[in-house]
Order: sequence, then C-alpha cells, then structure tokens
Amino acid sequence: MKLDLQKDISIYKKALRLAVPMMIQSGIANAVVLVDNLMVGSLGTERITGVSISAQILFVFNLAVFGGLSGPGIYGAQYFGHGDKEGFAGVFRLKLWIAFLITFAGIAVLFFGGPFLIRLYLTGEGSSFDPSLAMKYGLEYLDIMLAGLIPFTLTQVFAGSFRETNHSLEPMVAGLISVAVDIIFNYLLIYGKAGLPALGVRGAAIATVLSRFVELAVIAGWRKARSDEYPYLAHVFDTLRISTGPMKPIILKSIPIFCNEFLWAAGVAALAQCYSRKGLAVVAGLNIANVLCNLLNVVFINLGAAAGILEGQFLGASEFDTARDSALKLVWFNGLACVLLSFALIVLSGIFPRAYNTTAEVRELARSFIIILAVFFPIQGMMNTLYFVLRSGGKTMITFVFDSVFSWTISVPLAYILCRFSPLSILVILAIVQGAELIKVVFGYYLVRKGIWITNLVS
Repeated sequence: MKLDLQKDISIYKKALRLAVPMMIQSGIANAVVLVDNLMVGSLGTERITGVSISAQILFVFNLAVFGGLSGPGIYGAQYFGHGDKEGFAGVFRLKLWIAFLITFAGIAVLFFGGPFLIRLYLTGEGSSFDPSLAMKYGLEYLDIMLAGLIPFTLTQVFAGSFRETNHSLEPMVAGLISVAVDIIFNYLLIYGKAGLPALGVRGAAIATVLSRFVELAVIAGWRKARSDEYPYLAHVFDTLRISTGPMKPIILKSIPIFCNEFLWAAGVAALAQCYSRKGLAVVAGLNIANVLCNLLNVVFINLGAAAGILEGQFLGASEFDTARDSALKLVWFNGLACVLLSFALIVLSGIFPRAYNTTAEVRELARSFIIILAVFFPIQGMMNTLYFVLRSGGKTMITFVFDSVFSWTISVPLAYILCRFSPLSILVILAIVQGAELIKVVFGYYLVRKGIWITNLVS
C-alpha cells in the first residue's frame, strides 16, 4: 500500500460520506429492534424467546432478498460510474422481478413451514421455560410479519438504487420516519395505550408491518415527487420488461451471490440451532447479546458496503490504480474502527442484560456472549470489507466460497460437533467458532492484495 496522507484522507471521507447515512438508518432500525426487544422482553422469557426465534427465521429471508439484489447492485454501481442511465434502468427492473420472486417464495415457505422451523430451536432443556408457550408466541409474531415482506423487499430495491447513485440520505430519512412509526405503535399496541387493545407480541408485529409500509411510501413517493433530481431513476418504470441479452450476464453473476447470502443466513440460523442444544436459556441469552451487538455492527457492515460501492464505481470508471490503492486501506480502516466498538460492547456487557425481565442465568449468559462477540468484532469488520471489495469486481464465485462454503463446511459442522458431542461450555464453543473466522480474513486479504477482483464489467 502506498502511503499518501492526502489521498488516504480523501478515500476515508468518501467512504464515510456514503456510509454514515447508511449507518444512521441501520443503527436506528436496529435501535428499534432493541426497543421492541426490551418491550417484548418485559412480558416474559417465553415471549422474547418465541419472537427471537421467528426473527432469526426472518433473517434468512432478509438476507435472501439482500443477496438477490446485490448481484444487480454491483452492475448498478458500475453503470453509474460509467454514466450509463439505460443500463442502470435495466438493472432496476431486474431487481423488481427478483424481489417479487423471492418474496412470494418466502411467504409460501414461511406460511406452511413456520411451525416446523420454530420447533427446531426448542430442542434444548430449561426447567424454567415452557417451550409450548414460546412456540405459540413465535407463530403469532411470524404470521403477522408475513404481511410486511412485500413492502420490505420493494424498499430494498429503491434504497439500494439510491445508494448506488450516491444518494444515501433519502433511504436514511425514510428509515427514520419508519422507525418513529414503529416505536410509537409498538408502545401503543404492546401495552394497550391511548384506548388501543394490549396485543403483546401481536402488537409488536403489527407495528413493524405498519412501519414497513410507511417506509416504502416515503422512499417511493420521494423518487416520484422529485424525479428531476434523480436522472438515473427517472425512467425506470417506463416499462417492466427486461432485455434478456444485456441482463443474462448480470443474472449469471447474481445467482452465486443470491445462493451465498441465502446459504450464509441459513448457516447463521443453523449455528443458532446448534447452540440451542445447550439449553433454552442459551437461546434467550444469545438473543439479548445479538440485539446489542447488532446495534453497533452497523458501523462495520455499512463501511464494508460503502467500500464495495466505491470500488465498483472506480472499476466502472476504469480507475484501476485508485481501486487497487484504496481497497486494503479501507479494510484496515474498518478493522481499526471495530476496535473502538469492541471496547464499547465490553463496557455495556454488564449493564444491558439487566434491562430484561428474565432469569439471572440468562442475564449472565448474555453478558458473557457480548464479551466474546466483542473480542472478534475487528475480525468481522475486516472480513466484511474484504467480502464487499471482492464482490465489487464481480468475483461472485469467490465470495460464495468465502462465505457460504466456509459456513457449511467449517462453522456449522464445528458448532454441531462441539454442541452435540463435547462437554465444552457454550461460551468456549462460541469462542472457537468465532475464532475460526480468522481463516477467512487471511484468505480474503491475500485475494484482495493480489488484485484478481479488479475488473470493469460494463465497458
């Protein structure tokens, strides 16, 4: 890496300018999840356990949407860097079709398979918990949340396209309004305020669905009302037809990304299921820990996403030297930012679990989980940026191996074997599984440094 302080500061500023609005939007969205969690958590352990299991299942759907849209997003960023409005419009339309296909498939799977999927997480033991109640509340939450899947996916289409054209403020504002709606109606519907019925878990789900419709209305209405400010989005609805010729290579590049995100998310869900074998208290404790960690991991996730967008724009403009020079600097920048996040999490680990109406065992497990996850935050930050840099050049098969293949050949089998057959505590097992991710950082760093990802896909 060449040392040029002025150029370094410039690339960091560009990354932060793009990432900060994304961080704010994601951070506030995760803060809402935290508030939801605390409100539902005040109702008892079975309710928070049921909701957290359903949220874990929905996470797989969310990542499937993200993966389905990410492939076209690579081309969207490069078309923008290349100055090709028609190419960008074609990518937007392809995103719409992908979003609809994933959404309807997801609704069918979750509607018919919801009970089976939730039951997978209720195999552990826990004398102070009632698994049948956790199942009941999990299904109540999941069934209502299905109504919000369509607005969620459409919002991702708009938000991603705005960001690919360097307009990350608009999705942030839409997200903020959505968050306000969610918090207000969560309070009103969970506890039954202002003359409304106290719906508990169902109230939390209704509030979230309502907020998703509001978010879609804001971001789509913004694009419609001020279309002259967004020339790349001005004519995207002139037709919904897509030309198979130009779109074929995009679809072929997108399939590995979709499979990767779906399988990776399924791997995360499978890891949680493995951990649940150590007891139902583990499910509740991991939920508490993940809610707090997710509030802070928006920093490294969005810094990585911003790095991917910037590198895609550099590649689309054929600025290969700039792309090569900035990539590893952004990797280290993200890793160092995560060191600060680790300290913050460790400080909060003894405070945050006390906010939940649950057992002392669950609180202590949550505290320990937070500390373990915090220690590995820098590895996660570097790994996330390496992933997005590799993907920006269309190296989707490499990222497939980088994420999903690793998860299903290393992480999940390791967790299953240790949870099923070893006497190790859940804390030691979690640390071992998290530590294995260092392999991905070494592998990804070598590939990025070698420069095999540097490709202009749209020239």
